[in-house]
Amino acid sequence: MKKTILAIKERTNNYKITQDVPHYLQARHHALFTHHLDAIFELSFDGTIVHCNLASARITGISEKHLTGKVFFQFIHTDARHLAKAAFNATLKGQHQSYQALSINRHHHASQLEVTHVPIIADERMIGVYAICRDITQRKQDESELRLLKRGIEASPNGVVMADATQPHLPLVYVNSAFTDITGYSAEEALGRNCSFLQGEDSNPEAVEEIRRGVTQHQDVQVLLRNYRRDGSLFWNQLSISPVFSETGVCTHFIGIQQDITRQREQEARIAYQAAHDPLTGLPNLGALQTRLEHALKTCKSRRQELALLYIDLDDFKPINDAFGHGLGDQLLKTVAQRLLDTVTAGVSVARLSSDEFVALLPTYQNEQEVIALTNRLLAALTQPFTLYQHCLHISASIGIASNKGSATQAHDLLHHASLAMEDAKRQGRNTWQWYCGDAIDNVAEHVVIRRELQEAIQAEQFEAYYQPIVDAASGDIQSVETLIRWRHPTKGLVSPGVFMPVAEQTGQIIAIGRWVLDRACHDIAALNAGRERPLAVAVNISPMQFRRTGFMNEVKAALDASGLPPALLELEVTEGTLMTNTEQAVALLNEVRDLGISVALDDFGTGFSSLSYLRDLPISKVKLDRLFICGISQNAKNAAIVQGVITMAHHLELAVVAEGIETHEEQRDLQQRQCDLLQGFLFSKPMPFEMLKRLPPTLTPP
Repeated sequence: MKKTILAIKERTNNYKITQDVPHYLQARHHALFTHHLDAIFELSFDGTIVHCNLASARITGISEKHLTGKVFFQFIHTDARHLAKAAFNATLKGQHQSYQALSINRHHHASQLEVTHVPIIADERMIGVYAICRDITQRKQDESELRLLKRGIEASPNGVVMADATQPHLPLVYVNSAFTDITGYSAEEALGRNCSFLQGEDSNPEAVEEIRRGVTQHQDVQVLLRNYRRDGSLFWNQLSISPVFSETGVCTHFIGIQQDITRQREQEARIAYQAAHDPLTGLPNLGALQTRLEHALKTCKSRRQELALLYIDLDDFKPINDAFGHGLGDQLLKTVAQRLLDTVTAGVSVARLSSDEFVALLPTYQNEQEVIALTNRLLAALTQPFTLYQHCLHISASIGIASNKGSATQAHDLLHHASLAMEDAKRQGRNTWQWYCGDAIDNVAEHVVIRRELQEAIQAEQFEAYYQPIVDAASGDIQSVETLIRWRHPTKGLVSPGVFMPVAEQTGQIIAIGRWVLDRACHDIAALNAGRERPLAVAVNISPMQFRRTGFMNEVKAALDASGLPPALLELEVTEGTLMTNTEQAVALLNEVRDLGISVALDDFGTGFSSLSYLRDLPISKVKLDRLFICGISQNAKNAAIVQGVITMAHHLELAVVAEGIETHEEQRDLQQRQCDLLQGFLFSKPMPFEMLKRLPPTLTPP
């Protein structure tokens, strides 16, 4: 009985479910249709929208109730309507159709759609067509970006690899073509392997360990690593590794970017070698010597040892260059370098400082006799004849010796002492040596100190530019300024040019100093003129060595280009001595200056012993009368006659005249009466820094 009742209940429930099925299915269909994320349009046989869901409004920009009765194809871009209609017609024949088309909504916003047409079947007959529209705009953009990214990766000159971080041995799952080009391995040979197959004996273990640590900790890694190509050759790999994380924070991949910097490293090695070695002899240069010397001094200090430095200068080397040419002279220097290397003992470093100057460094010695013995061997070796190009040449050398036993604790001090000792050896008759003995050669020390400190001043730019106005003799209007240099020593304060300029001329340091003055003057006056209604010109003194140096015109042009100063506002001041040495070459260079638009003034005119006749052919625009002729002009009839003669002659040659060193009203009035064009001196203004020059009035009236 109980079983019968249960059976009846089961049949009853099944009957209720069966009866509710149509309603249940209709509800599910309605919910699916209405809330589907894709836009769904129910179309009649002519393409009219009969019904649509909520998502349709996002694509069309029209609410679902206002879409009813509109033609579906009006929302398809005209370029794709023929495709859409063809697909619709095929669907009317019972075929499912899919295509992609651009959709334009009422707000003219475009969307990329994936459209699927499905026949609507009821009671085994077609009653319409569904148009299911999926917005694939973002997907298309992603695909486009992905294609571009892939093309970019493939086109990259850097090797790009991807490793699967979910696998224990991190196999490569992607390599680009640059990787195969760099390594020589094909993609088939590389995929599935750990990237460590590129490593070998010369792969630096520190970099390998850094890679391992970064991978283990899922961190970015940048290392420089030596890897091996397929053919066994080494290459320098600038490697960057980055982890890739999923949305859940799981590390899924590692991306590695390889840059082959082998050529760069080789170039750096060549540059480093060239920077540390003399190109002619191949010996270490001054910079390398200083590094070795500093290291040796530290070592000797810690071990309480003594070292010695031999400063070797060839005697009368210049006449060989003059007599036989620089080609033979260079070959002689190379042979001397080799002979020095053959003579020194193991552990002794030989370097070339400049020209015919060499240095031998003994990093340690037991006694002075050991140093003297080596010095004598070097002198003897250099006195042996040199046979070059069928010429038998005889030379000698003077050697200065210095050690760290005294006050020399720095490399430059030791070099300084050794050079002083070498100069003393020169004075002793040459072809000899002299050990540095302090007080015995103090008269030379000041010159050497200034030379060293000047070099430090050049490197640290301890110089300052001062400017002295040059005024119109009649009105007092400032026409131009002369640039004067001052050296602000870190401990001695302002050092007079009379102290350091002669040394700079002797050592060649005047080249760097002159270049700095030229650049500074052009920059300052260009900046000053930017705020002036009437621009000022600037005069810069040019040393004979600077003027005759190859590349001088390039330096002038570079200073003008960098500052923006017009060439017409730059004046170069040269002395008679500059022009009287190789006059033809000097005149040719002055013509280049004039053609550029730059004027030239002849400074210290009348102090030399040259003839006045050359003025006729010089491309100059101005002469400057030295203070020597101006002082006491009213009382000195000879000076007055010279001044008047120069002014008259200059005016006939269409040259302006500047009188320097004007200090009194009497001198001013006298020169005004003599029709001097321009005046310069303390009466109007002392030389001043640029900041004071900016505050100067345009006209100067003597007090």
